[in-house]
Amino acid sequence: MSIRRALGMALWLAIVLSSIAACFGGGGEKLTVLAGSELKDLEPFFEQIQRETGVQLEMKYTGTLDGADQLTSGVDVDLAWFSHAKYLTLLETVNSRIRGQEKIMLSPVVLGVKESKARAWGWIDNPEITWEDIAAKAAAGELRFAMTNPAASNSGFTALVGVASALSGTSDALQVEDIKTEALQGFFKGQALTAGSSGWLADAYVREQANLDGIVNYESVLLALNKSHKLTEPLYLVYPRDGIITADYPLMLINPDKREAYQKLVDYLRSTDMQRLIMERTLRRPINPQVQLSSDFANQILVELPFPNSVAVIDSLIYGYLDEQRIPSHTFYVLDVSGSMEGDRLDALKTALHGLTGLDNSLTGQFSRFRSRERVTLIPFSDHVEDVRFFTVDDPAEGSASMDAIRQYVSRLQAGGGTAIYTSLELAYSEAQVAYGSNPDRYYSVVLMSDGENNEGASLGDFRRYYQGLPAELQQIRTFTILFGNANAGEMREIAELTGGRVFDAQHEALSAIFKDIRGYQ
Repeated sequence: MSIRRALGMALWLAIVLSSIAACFGGGGEKLTVLAGSELKDLEPFFEQIQRETGVQLEMKYTGTLDGADQLTSGVDVDLAWFSHAKYLTLLETVNSRIRGQEKIMLSPVVLGVKESKARAWGWIDNPEITWEDIAAKAAAGELRFAMTNPAASNSGFTALVGVASALSGTSDALQVEDIKTEALQGFFKGQALTAGSSGWLADAYVREQANLDGIVNYESVLLALNKSHKLTEPLYLVYPRDGIITADYPLMLINPDKREAYQKLVDYLRSTDMQRLIMERTLRRPINPQVQLSSDFANQILVELPFPNSVAVIDSLIYGYLDEQRIPSHTFYVLDVSGSMEGDRLDALKTALHGLTGLDNSLTGQFSRFRSRERVTLIPFSDHVEDVRFFTVDDPAEGSASMDAIRQYVSRLQAGGGTAIYTSLELAYSEAQVAYGSNPDRYYSVVLMSDGENNEGASLGDFRRYYQGLPAELQQIRTFTILFGNANAGEMREIAELTGGRVFDAQHEALSAIFKDIRGYQ
């Protein structure tokens, strides 16, 4: 073979290999993106984006507050992408890292209410409905709705800011003195289901729709629910006359060295064809004015409320929600302290629980600690249930008597013995039944953490029969399971599905982070 022919074949082979690498994600420039979980529905576009721009996206999903913590601590990413950045830009430690941002799409946070309810209340095609009208229905017990926890999810946070701003009666950016606590208490009296993510909330609404009247979420999520064929009756979307706050999904440049690739990506995402595709597939409104709204969207003018311009206002809103306005919670923590937990695993559990008593001073730690009016029941178990303790939090400050009492109890936990998961879980529901009987006006949930398989007492089948024999109101109490150590993933998943809860994976993430994540669902 001639040298020229050999070089030609080598060049041809290099081109082929390069094409194959591009097809499998090896071509183009890679950008790491710290992103909100609600952006997962854009993943089907990523191959097309890479093909057209040469930019490969590697997503690292997290919550907005956790994202703020990571950006503050110097996390190494190229871009950040959340449903909005209005709060992030108020934090100087985060704002200083943002080298540019461009809005990509739009979705207002609104109320979807069952059509029969909307018709009975005269809300259909009525442009005069206000947040005060909605709050009045909730305060009267006529409107039971689902909404994410504002301390954990952007949709709930956006809704809280919008409702508080509207109820304040001021047309200017909300100030601390404008917050109407009593009016907000009336509104949140109707919050019957909470969650740490807008996607999980939508799925939970489908399961619980017989017991709920509506859901507060992104317009795109509500429109998708109506198209899903999973609802017994459609949701009527209410756009209050006094205004809403819209998520605008800004794509933020963090690494200035990636500006050229960032601009390619922004230009493509904002192009007419891509904007139309995003609108059709995700039901978000286009930011590009050249793209006409489809018939899926309401044909009415949306009033945009001003966003607060200080961290103090945001903090006051979130702490007010957690400590004064929301329905107080009662959580039963069923905690494995069997012999396999001895050493690092038990230390990790203690650290996670200590963090909830105020020792975690990160942004997420401050918002996820135990809150005022909350009840906490700790049920440690090995081959039998250990010493069960009940606590009522009267003050969420780190050094308060109630926080100290929880911390001291946790510090004394010791490991030893076998693993009686289901006997302990049955006890948790038995205790919850007693608590519910004396105070039904709380939000009850169970957290189950185990690092191994059940080898003592009741079986999974026994618990299933026990649970199915509980009164209907007790079957509304969800169990959130935590995979840890050598826990049986299949059984933990089955418990979560049976009770309407969710599985959290502490086998690949720090236990402290998992306990903080679960707080959004309590």
